[in-house]
Amino acid sequence: MAKLYFYYASMNAGKSTLLLQADFNYRERGMATKLFTAAVDTRAGVGVIASRIGLSRPAHAFTAATDLAMETAAAGPLACVLVDEAQFLTRAQVGQLAGVADAGKPVLCYGLRTDFQGVPFEGSLWLLALADVLSEIKSVCKCGAKATMNLRVDAAGNAVAEGAQTAIGGNELYVALCRKHFMAARSG
Repeated sequence: MAKLYFYYASMNAGKSTLLLQADFNYRERGMATKLFTAAVDTRAGVGVIASRIGLSRPAHAFTAATDLAMETAAAGPLACVLVDEAQFLTRAQVGQLAGVADAGKPVLCYGLRTDFQGVPFEGSLWLLALADVLSEIKSVCKCGAKATMNLRVDAAGNAVAEGAQTAIGGNELYVALCRKHFMAARSG
């Protein structure tokens, strides 16, 4: 039976690298895949999944209006569906992907669990609720403990406590920390 997977981690943990590796493994064996990434993430260009180590691959850019089940069905025979930036999925889209898995295609979703305030993203919340398999990808805090939180910082490196849930960026905007250091940085 195919499953819906959610691989989650803090920033800079290698989620996109792992997705691209899984995609390569399927394609190397002659199996077709469908890749999705959030249209809001334009760091490498719209519709591009890119890792910090230099790997990249074109993908279908989704918005909140994208019907992922319809897009997957229109792609023809597939061995697997892979979704990067899964935190930006809607509740309905997570349900669509669960339906794709229930119909026999594995769906691998990669994303953040929480935002810079420690609040779950909508897509992550519903993936945590509906995924068959939850898998945390480990990252390391400056202290050596497991990093689970994403601290947003300003140009001077100070914690940002307020603002829009989404600010697209990498190392210049976010620092992955353990909960202890995240809470300490946010409290001042």
